[in-house]
Amino acid sequence: MKEISVQELKQKIDNKEDFQLIDVRETFEYETSNLDGLNIPLGGILIEADKIATDKPVIVQCRSGKRSAAAIMQLEQAHGFDNLYNLKGGILAWQEAFDPNMPVY
Repeated sequence: MKEISVQELKQKIDNKEDFQLIDVRETFEYETSNLDGLNIPLGGILIEADKIATDKPVIVQCRSGKRSAAAIMQLEQAHGFDNLYNLKGGILAWQEAFDPNMPVY
């Protein structure tokens, strides 16, 4: 599975690169704090796969990286995606590296 660090993600954001960010946490988690990605909770990821880009890199994130890894495995197996990257450490790593005041749980 391809991974990307929070430092690499921040660089992509700062450089205004063309990519899609998918947050697979539950809606209440997303509402607590998010990185402006599209919220598709893990339980619905296969049902809503049509919302996920196939023509550019897609970074999948969650709280720590475990649910996003599960989402990527499901999407790759069921739909053949080959442009997915797991955000290593999830939003917890982002908070630690860039935003210590970000509310996380």
